[in-house]
Amino acid sequence: MHSFLYLASQSPRRQELLTQLGVRFELLLPDSNENAEAIEVPLANENARAYVERVTLAKCAAAAQRWAKRDLPWAPILCADTTVSLPNSDIAQILGKPSDAADAERILRLLSGQTHQVLTAIALLPQQSTKPISLVQVSEVEFMPLSDTLIKAYIDSQEPYGKAGAYGIQGLGSAFIRRIVGSYSGIMGLPLFEMATLLQQAGVSFTLTPEIANQA
Repeated sequence: MHSFLYLASQSPRRQELLTQLGVRFELLLPDSNENAEAIEVPLANENARAYVERVTLAKCAAAAQRWAKRDLPWAPILCADTTVSLPNSDIAQILGKPSDAADAERILRLLSGQTHQVLTAIALLPQQSTKPISLVQVSEVEFMPLSDTLIKAYIDSQEPYGKAGAYGIQGLGSAFIRRIVGSYSGIMGLPLFEMATLLQQAGVSFTLTPEIANQA
C-alpha cells in the first residue's frame, strides 16, 4: 500500500479534494522550461471527450518523465483535466479557460440559459513502466439566463480566469446553476467517487480505504 501519491496539478481545488479524501500527496509540477500549456491546445475537429482524455494522458506521460528526471522515490502519479462542452451545438464544443475578459464574456454568453457538460478525466499511474488507469466523468449543468450586467459583474470579480468554462462552481458561479446531474466534485475538477475507486485499484491509502474495500 502506498502512503502517498504525486499530484501533477497546480489546481488548489484538486488539492483540497484530495485532502478531503485523506490522501497524502506531494506536488510534481512542471519545470520552468516545460511548455505545459501546449498540451492543452485542442486538435482540429477534436471532440470534448477525446480532448480531455488525450490531454490527461499526455500530462501523465510528462509527469512520469519529470519524476524520473528528478530521481524521486516512487509513488503513484495522478493527473487530471477538466473541460466544458456544449455537445449539441454547431459552435466549437470545447470551452476552456478564458484568455481575457472578452473571451470570458463570449463563453458565458454561450452557456447562458443552456445545459452544458463538464468532463473531468483522471489518469493514475500505479507502477513504473505500466500504463495509467484512467476514466472520464461527465456531469450536466444547467445555467440560468445571464444578463449583460450579471456577466460583467462576474468577470469583474476575476473568478472566471483560470477555469474551464469561465466559471467556478465552488464560488460565485454557483449562483448561475439551476440544476446539476452528475458529480459536484467532478465539476470542481476531481470526482471523488471515481477517485476513490482508482486509489483502491492503485493501492494508495486514504481515510476510507477499509470501508470502500468492504463494499467492493
